[in-house]
Amino acid sequence: MAKYGLMIDYEYCTGCHSCEVACKNEKNLPIGKWGIKLTEVGPWKVDSEKWEWNYVPVPTNFCDVCEDRIKDGKKPSCVLHCLGQAMEYGPVEELAKKMAEKGKKVVMFLP
Repeated sequence: MAKYGLMIDYEYCTGCHSCEVACKNEKNLPIGKWGIKLTEVGPWKVDSEKWEWNYVPVPTNFCDVCEDRIKDGKKPSCVLHCLGQAMEYGPVEELAKKMAEKGKKVVMFLP
């Protein structure tokens, strides 16, 4: 059986917090608890005219990648609601190939 993971391409994350809201609603998490938490990295100066600021969604120990939704053939809630389409759920081998093509700003979460 293939192992599945959650790939996050933070080059496309807009920092909208949709993943956080979708997860909290799906899992009915209380205030202060997060299944996925958006982390802001930056800003930092790249050169004399350019600044960079990244948003990185980080799954927490409450994340089970919506195993109930997966069993029903649906995408995890964070993936479904990601406005920047920065998240993808699938077999680790396929996601690893995509990661190699994408470059540096991509991470994988393995539950």
